[in-house]
Parts: sequence; C-alpha cells; structure tokens
Amino acid sequence: MHILLTGGTGLIGRALCQRWLADGHQLTVLSRRPQSVASLCGRTVRGIGQFSDYGEEPLDAVVNLAGEPIADRPWSNKRKAQLWGSRITLTEQLLEWLGKRDQMPQVLLNGSAVGWYGDGGERELTEDSPPITDDFASQLCVAWEETAQRAEALGIRVVLVRTGLVLAHDGGFLKRLVPPFRLGLGGPLGNGRQWMSWVHLHDQIALMDFLLRRTDARGPYNACSPQPVRNRDFARSLGRALGRPAFMPVPAFVLRLLLGELSGLLLGGQRAVPSRLRAAGFNFAFTDLDMALGDLLKPKDV
Repeated sequence: MHILLTGGTGLIGRALCQRWLADGHQLTVLSRRPQSVASLCGRTVRGIGQFSDYGEEPLDAVVNLAGEPIADRPWSNKRKAQLWGSRITLTEQLLEWLGKRDQMPQVLLNGSAVGWYGDGGERELTEDSPPITDDFASQLCVAWEETAQRAEALGIRVVLVRTGLVLAHDGGFLKRLVPPFRLGLGGPLGNGRQWMSWVHLHDQIALMDFLLRRTDARGPYNACSPQPVRNRDFARSLGRALGRPAFMPVPAFVLRLLLGELSGLLLGGQRAVPSRLRAAGFNFAFTDLDMALGDLLKPKDV
C-alpha cells in the first residue's frame, strides 16, 4: 500500500511511519522541510514539499495530520489564523489536488480531537454526542472535519480520528509536564475536576492502523482510552509514576491571566469514550492510567 501522510514528522506521524514501514508499506510525507523527512521518519520514506510533487503513481491512502500545535502559545488573532490555515486551508489544498487526479485513494484518515465537543462538563461523550460549547478549539475541529468530509464526493472513504491527549515517552504534552513534576511542583489545574481523555501512543498507532484497514470504517471515532480521568487524578497518577508529590495546584485565575482564551482548553475537558472503536472490535492495550504511565516512565527514565 502506498500511503501519503501530512504531518508525518510529528509525534503520531513518526510513530505511524515506523509501524507501516515495518509492515512493508510505501510512504510519502508532505513536509515544509522535505529534505529532513528520511532522517525523521525512516530512510526509505520519501519527502515532498507540495502535493504536486507526488507525481502520478498510484495512491492507496491519505493520512492528514498536519497542523500547528494548538496549545503551545496564547490564541492571538494571528495564532488563530495560523492554526486555521495549517488545518483547514491545507485540507482544502489536498482535496483540490485529489480532485485533479485520475486515480483516487481508497481512504482518507483525517486528524481531529475530542476538543470537537467543546467543554463537555460531566457528560459522557460518544461519537453521537453533539458539540457542547462553541469555543475556538471546537470551531477548529468542526471546520476541519467538515472540510475533510468533502472527500466523500470524490468516492473516498473518510475516517475522522478524534484524538485525546496522547501519552508518549519522548514527546507530546507529557514531555512538558514531567520536568515540573520531577521537581515536586506538579499538581492539578484549577479545581482539577475537569475530565481528561487520554490515549497511550501505542494504542493511538494501533487504532489508526485498524481504521485504515477496516473497509467499513467511516465517520468519527473517539481515539481515547475507555477510562478518562479527572485532571486531579491524572496529576496524582503522574506523581506516583515519578515518585514525587503532586499537590501544587495552578489556580484558574493564573492560567486565565497568562493564557487568555487558551486557558479554557486546560480548565475545561471532555469525558469522551471510544464507543465506535470498541463496537468495531478494537482492543486497547492500555486502559489503566497508572499502567500507561508506568510503561512510559520506566524507573531508569525517572
């Protein structure tokens, strides 16, 4: 199978490349730095700088994960435009390019996030749940999904992967949390009652491969553990994994003062569950947070 990835040099993209190279697939990654793709993703992975560089060879699947990190800086108007352009505008360019091809891929696996639902409060969120609030993160995900779904008009199966917080050893938000927790400065955000939908990177890669190969899979899937946790319980679990206390809360007003609108992403949350994945027969390797963090933060790494 020949797979084209956007966002292939990111945390999930690199792990997907490792998995699919091992499975014998042919991979091409769209990147702003195509010359660095082979070193980041695998020596046999081809890097291209624009869609037209792909050529006319057959294409079996597209995995569209491109997007600027959503939580690395406050949401100024300029930053919002960057976040929008890196997802929606790029996806529109992808569809325009696909529409000019004689041969279509069978499937488009498109990135999204549980932020699609907005701040869900105490409600359990399945794929049938509507968006709860209309914050910027939700607007961004809704627009991204709606844009990707236009590929169905081209005869392409579209799968929307609503990912939770990805836990990984060497990247993602866990990498940012570990240093202060190691110093004993970790703790809950705000009152700590907000729900966190999380997923171990191993399961994230496995479920995306599962959805790619399952020909009847289409539409949205919550990509998160069946056991979401409250923020305060996540802090305690991370503290246990590192052998450190975790009782230094960050007051909500401080987050609002420092981050502005972005603070809503941290003080709100989603109690999302992977109903459609489980109904389709996917089995998670990591459903317990302590077990997941214990796997990622081995004693030698602490």
